[in-house]
Amino acid sequence: MVYVHAKSQFLDAFKQATLENAEKVSRNLASRALMWFNRRMTQRASSLIEVYKTADALAAHKATAHYETWRLCRGMMGDARQAVRYHNLFPEDAVW
Repeated sequence: MVYVHAKSQFLDAFKQATLENAEKVSRNLASRALMWFNRRMTQRASSLIEVYKTADALAAHKATAHYETWRLCRGMMGDARQAVRYHNLFPEDAVW
């Protein structure tokens, strides 16, 4: 889960860039390497929830052009983004 806060003057541009990234990320569903479960955006705060089957899938995502484009949004953020990593408990990994 990644938490970010957009500066007020960049709300629309940040939202658009995040939606474009989410759309490109979702195209990876067919490979089951990455699953984007949810994205919630309030006025300034965003919570991005991403689920990767493997550490390699996360590394592959970070090597994509659309990830690099989204990283350019750092100047639109009011605070440094914060990532929290969770580990699967249920359902079993084999179900994914």
